[in-house]
Amino acid sequence: MAREAILQADAQLEDQAIQSLRPKRLSEFIGQEKVVAQLKLTMAAAAHRGEILDHILLHGPPGLGKTTLATIVAAEMGVNIKVSSGPAIERPGDLAAIITNLSAGDVLFIDEIHRLRRNVEELLYPAMEDFKLDLIIGEGPSAQSIRLDVPRFTLVGATTRTGLLSSPLRDRFEVIFHLDFYSDQELQTIVERGARLLGVVISSAGAAEIARRARGTPRVANRLLKRVRDYAQVKAQGDIDRQVARRALELLEVDESGLDQLDRSILQAIIVKFAGGPVGLDTLAASLSEEKDTISEVYEPFLLKKGFIQRTPQGRVATELAYRHLGLRPPAQSLPLLPAEPESSSGG
Repeated sequence: MAREAILQADAQLEDQAIQSLRPKRLSEFIGQEKVVAQLKLTMAAAAHRGEILDHILLHGPPGLGKTTLATIVAAEMGVNIKVSSGPAIERPGDLAAIITNLSAGDVLFIDEIHRLRRNVEELLYPAMEDFKLDLIIGEGPSAQSIRLDVPRFTLVGATTRTGLLSSPLRDRFEVIFHLDFYSDQELQTIVERGARLLGVVISSAGAAEIARRARGTPRVANRLLKRVRDYAQVKAQGDIDRQVARRALELLEVDESGLDQLDRSILQAIIVKFAGGPVGLDTLAASLSEEKDTISEVYEPFLLKKGFIQRTPQGRVATELAYRHLGLRPPAQSLPLLPAEPESSSGG
């Protein structure tokens, strides 16, 4: 099965049916209760003072609702939102064009903000602090520096890699929220809501089965729901119960722990090719012919959460649980379940 259809990290590739499942207001947003409560308070305080919202940084694994929350913030504050991403803003002039076209109070959402080029990032500093842009006009000895006033705006940045954010940029965000994986119960509620919006009949047990394999991630839950719906319409008269969900997910090669084919390939490579580890990220990615960012940002957080791997200073190591999940006998010195090492900017 094409795993990218289930786990694609780029929200821009989501089709209209999936995007239609996104909540439009905070009252519809399921999960992340502490973040939602603090966000409500922050927005209410800004509205009470008649001020724009402080700059917000959202960080956490892909698919947990960062883009959705940014869109909701703009809707709740009654302003427009401009959406871009770190890799898409290649030159300072690109960023200047975006900011100068904002209206007062607008939200600028930059996904993957940790991937901004340094010269682009530095242009953000005075824009965030003083709502001014420092631009260089011309080249060489005749070049001139000018400072432009820009509309007061709210920057919402999103990142999966806070360790790669520079301190000057991170320190300019007044509000920082961490989004964590969702519980199975929260995901079941999300699946049931999505089924209603799609006009699909689903049992509580069927929704629970999808939720249990959704990697703690709403985006994955909604994608799996859509694929299971396709299976149900062709093979099971359109309704989804637990048995239909199980058969569909088996066809998608998503196992009972939520691991897909690449997850299992990662574990298999660490155990078989590298004797259980440790193995560095670059070496592991090369052995699988995969992008290292895909492994570190999309797959690894869930494998760490489930206790299948551990990140050590020397590299990734498979735990005893990983061996058992693949039906392999763990070696006598296999790694027990331990807290993961904090992520370094080098990616291990």
